[in-house]
Amino acid sequence: MTAAELLVAGGTVVTMAEDRRVVTDATIAVADGRILAIGADDEVRARHPAQAEIDARGCVVIPGLVNAHQHSTVDPLIRSVIPDDLDSRQAIFDWAVPLHARVTGGDDELAATLTAVDCLTRGVTTVLDAGTVAHPERVAAAFLRTGIRGRVGGWGWDAPGVPYTLPAAEALAWQEDIVRALPADGPVTGWITLVGHDLVSDELFIGAAELAERLGVGVTWHMSPGPGDAESYLRRTGERPLVHLRGLGVLGPRLLLGHAVWLDDAEVEAVLATRTAVASCPAAYLRLRQGYTRAGRHGELVRRGGRVALGCDSHNAADAPDVLRAAALLAGLENDRGAWPIRADEAFALATRRGAEAAGLGGTVGSLEVGKAADLVVLDARGPAWTPPGDLATHLVWGAPTHTVRDVVVDGKVVVRDREVTTVDVHALRHEAARLSAGLLRRTGLRIPRRWPVVAAVPSPPRPPSPPDRKDPRGGTP
Repeated sequence: MTAAELLVAGGTVVTMAEDRRVVTDATIAVADGRILAIGADDEVRARHPAQAEIDARGCVVIPGLVNAHQHSTVDPLIRSVIPDDLDSRQAIFDWAVPLHARVTGGDDELAATLTAVDCLTRGVTTVLDAGTVAHPERVAAAFLRTGIRGRVGGWGWDAPGVPYTLPAAEALAWQEDIVRALPADGPVTGWITLVGHDLVSDELFIGAAELAERLGVGVTWHMSPGPGDAESYLRRTGERPLVHLRGLGVLGPRLLLGHAVWLDDAEVEAVLATRTAVASCPAAYLRLRQGYTRAGRHGELVRRGGRVALGCDSHNAADAPDVLRAAALLAGLENDRGAWPIRADEAFALATRRGAEAAGLGGTVGSLEVGKAADLVVLDARGPAWTPPGDLATHLVWGAPTHTVRDVVVDGKVVVRDREVTTVDVHALRHEAARLSAGLLRRTGLRIPRRWPVVAAVPSPPRPPSPPDRKDPRGGTP
């Protein structure tokens, strides 16, 4: 008999194990942040008595979702502010860059706290931060405080004449300092995060790949969300970006590429041959008009056994860190195109098991199996959104059930209980976010563009009292 710290009892458990088994009326025992057992309620209780319990009867229990590309700073404080009729370059240079120039460490920590809370309440238990400009240590502090699992890094680039640029050696030194400052075996660790695109020299790319290998961590950078990177590389090197990077020897299983949308055949082959992973952020491509329907190859990568995960980019690109929505969008885009369709069960795997594997976390999260981390989500399936129940994979992807997230466990700790975050005072967080947002916009000199006029309600002026009726002494009214 081994005591458990927590039982998640009586639910329908979508394990996402190798055989994709779904276990009904199952109880999960948790101890030391790991799954001890999954099985019949009486048997698990007898073997693993516990003091704490989540009643999951009538609920669907899924692995915690993996968000493999999420910017967690600045944007959460100006959520839905950047106009959606701008292209990505205007959004970055007219808005994001000026805002990052004025941001404080406190701003970044609060923004990352908002991101983590938003993710947790949507069933996302792992966030791979795609790089922060100035204060990665504050992002790590926010993730630890909220209890989400995360990977954190600082953006590095060395292109001349670009804000925040550093010489390659200094950029690499900063990356190493970030990784070493965080515990290598904790839920929040560091990784190497270059901005990528055409803002990084060959020297810095090679150095980052070598540093990641030496430190035993993952590395990520952005490449080819639109056609611009290919055009730039062809002018500078005579080769497409991923062909050039393969020649440098920097592609490989430690690398998670953000986007990689505009690829040609040779680049697709380079990704597959080197086992390089790709984080697909379909909502961002649609909002920023980046041409996924004309150029995207992510369905092909999935079908050909490539390593693909899902991401939500930023709060002014995807607008919400909702990984199940990303799964439905990618499946819908590929199904509409028809060449490389993605079924619902395959899309859900990208949000869980396959996404975790692509992010280098397949041995830890992504499925509910004995020995893996106890990162799980309880969906309340007793309401109309789940009535009547159908095929679980189809329902999880196309049924849009994110709003039914009730309880969330990360590393064995309950971080959302009965829809309430247990680690953060959300009421106080909301008020502090409003204060910091107003200050950041004021310092930057940017104003929220309003599509509709916003006016205060004005009470109507009081009506003068009616004169009293005067009776005519002869009877009747005068």
